[in-house]
Amino acid sequence: MNRPDRLVVVTGTGTEVGKTWVAAATLTQLRARGVSVAARKPVQSLEPGTGPSDAAVLARATGEEPDDVCPPHRSYGVALAPPMAADALGAPPFTIAALVTEITWPDGVALGVVEGAGGVRSPLAADGDTLDLVHALAADRVLLVADAGLGTINAVRLAADALAGVRLHVVLNRFDADDDVHRRNLAWLGGVDGLDVVTGPGALAERLLGA
Repeated sequence: MNRPDRLVVVTGTGTEVGKTWVAAATLTQLRARGVSVAARKPVQSLEPGTGPSDAAVLARATGEEPDDVCPPHRSYGVALAPPMAADALGAPPFTIAALVTEITWPDGVALGVVEGAGGVRSPLAADGDTLDLVHALAADRVLLVADAGLGTINAVRLAADALAGVRLHVVLNRFDADDDVHRRNLAWLGGVDGLDVVTGPGALAERLLGA
C-alpha cells in the first residue's frame, strides 16, 4: 500500500480552533515549494449550506478533488461528532479500522496530511477518536492546533498528555504578537513546558520539512 514519505495527523484542542485552515495554509506553502503533498479527511460532518466542507478546503490546497480527500459516503450532513452524525441519520456505525482501510494515497507523496474531527479525544468513530487514528496510522508526527488566547495552556497540556510519545508540533492559531496574553502563552508553552510551538503556516512548513 502506498504511504507518504512523511505522514502527519492534524488535530486540535477542540472544535473551531482552525485545524483545516492551518492544514490548508501549510499545505499550500509546501506545494509552492515544490513538495508533493496530499490530504485526507477520513470522515467529516457539517450542516449542508454552511460553507465549503473541510475536504473541499483541503482539496484546493493540494490540487486534489474533494472526493479524493473524503469519500462521499463518509460525509455526514449533521453538525455532530461523526459517529453521532451517522447515528442521527440512520447510517450504520463505522470503526477506526474501517476509516484507515479507506485511506488511499497517490504515488510519490512526500508529505501526507490526515485531519481528524474536533479535538484529539472527540469521537471519530464508534470505537475510537483521533488519538486512536494516530496510533492506527503509525503517524510520523502530529500537528496540534490551539487557540492563542486565554485557556490555551490547559487545553494544550491536556492534549499533549494524551499524545505522549508522539512527535508533536503545536500551532497557536490566530496569534497576535501585540497581544500580551498570546505572547505569554507562547513563552510558557515553549519555555516552561518544552513544547515545539509555532504561530503560523510558514514556520510550521519548515518544521514539517525538518529532520
